[in-house]
Amino acid sequence: MAVQFGHIAGYPTGSPFKNREELRIAGLHSQNMAGISGNAKTGADAIVVSGGYVDDADYGEIIIYTGHGGRDPNTGRQIRDQELIDSGNAALVRSELEGLPVRVIRGRHNKRHHQSPFAPSSGYRYDGLYRVESHWAKMGVDGFRVWQFRLVKLKDGEVSTPKDTSPASIDQYAVGPAPVTTSIMQRIVRNSMIAHIVKSWYSHECQVCGLAIQVEGGLYSEGAHIRGLGQPHHGPDVPENLLCLCPNDHVRFDNGAIYLTDELHVMDALTGQAVGQLRVHKNHKIDLRHVAYHRECWTKD
Repeated sequence: MAVQFGHIAGYPTGSPFKNREELRIAGLHSQNMAGISGNAKTGADAIVVSGGYVDDADYGEIIIYTGHGGRDPNTGRQIRDQELIDSGNAALVRSELEGLPVRVIRGRHNKRHHQSPFAPSSGYRYDGLYRVESHWAKMGVDGFRVWQFRLVKLKDGEVSTPKDTSPASIDQYAVGPAPVTTSIMQRIVRNSMIAHIVKSWYSHECQVCGLAIQVEGGLYSEGAHIRGLGQPHHGPDVPENLLCLCPNDHVRFDNGAIYLTDELHVMDALTGQAVGQLRVHKNHKIDLRHVAYHRECWTKD
């Protein structure tokens, strides 16, 4: 079955289903057993949230979803580390990187772990489209490494018609300006002045590579939080938790391709080797607790 993103015609948000087979036949989720529908190449188009993992957390419009793998099918507990290369986990990462919508289907929660007030009392329910905002690793409740994904619900109008990922001719797509819709989203309010102060210390030069990007309006850099804001990280919006990075190193840092030691060596996650020393201005007091938290999200050390 081709991966298909967005709503499925004929099944509005709130549509109920008796079982996984009905979901599969309707085209909302391609798997009868696995929680993640999709693949690493094209992305994840749907997930089932049913409380199967003890580390899951469902806040309604925000879901902390534990990835696939390492679970004992009989007890539901983790018995080994999860891997990001597993197709389901890698599919969710691809959806995050490409900004692809994910259909969320909630199932009745068993009493093995915890009950969610947002779960249906029986069967399954399609609960709309979410975006994968971020992902990280952590030591789970059962003592094994798990990958987790923060999903945030999309408002009506943020995603229009479904898109099939099969190859298509450019002639199929309409010519003209993209449609514009009005929507309201809940976002964490960041203090722009804090980022401005940190960037000014470095004259917009990246603390990792030293690059300062020149654009028409002047120099450009990005403020990168070491410990993420919002659930479940709850990092503070303060200079001690902020870095001045170029866009490339910001993406690499946020996705675990590079991380920092307590000595502020910049480490390459693939090789495990130091690739440089973080540049630190005399006024910039980086909190090593946030550095350690970020590192633990991406390494087993």
